[in-house]
Amino acid sequence: MTGHFKDRYWMHHAIGLARLCPPSATAFSVGAVVVGPDNVELAHGFSRETDDKVHAEESALNKLGEDPRLTSVTLYTTLEPCSQRASRDRRPCTDRILAAGVPRIVLAWREPATFVENCVGVEKLREHGLEVIELADLAEEAMSMNRHLRL
Repeated sequence: MTGHFKDRYWMHHAIGLARLCPPSATAFSVGAVVVGPDNVELAHGFSRETDDKVHAEESALNKLGEDPRLTSVTLYTTLEPCSQRASRDRRPCTDRILAAGVPRIVLAWREPATFVENCVGVEKLREHGLEVIELADLAEEAMSMNRHLRL
């Protein structure tokens, strides 16, 4: 699979995962997939998969722990990884991604100011040298399960 086709394939999988999220009036429904360099899924997650506060990226990364393969994966997420959390007892997803050593992120849409003002996840990841790809043409599909929220 070529890079562009591969990115779109895995993003569609992440969008499918976002559709599995328990509905919420106070949080986005997001899907995330961790894919190894051999184009094999290592883990996936979605918002509220394991508890009411878990984010998709957090859920997927938690399944891998301190797996050394994380330094060569791509993390696909339907929404920009958070740079701050409304629930202050949790680490932002950008911090988790950086700590795990993930080098590449692919996302579909940037976080609006619905719950957190001024998300700077993309900027923070790029400042730390990560490759961040935005598939803006898939944004509508990736946010479709969040239409009940004010976007």
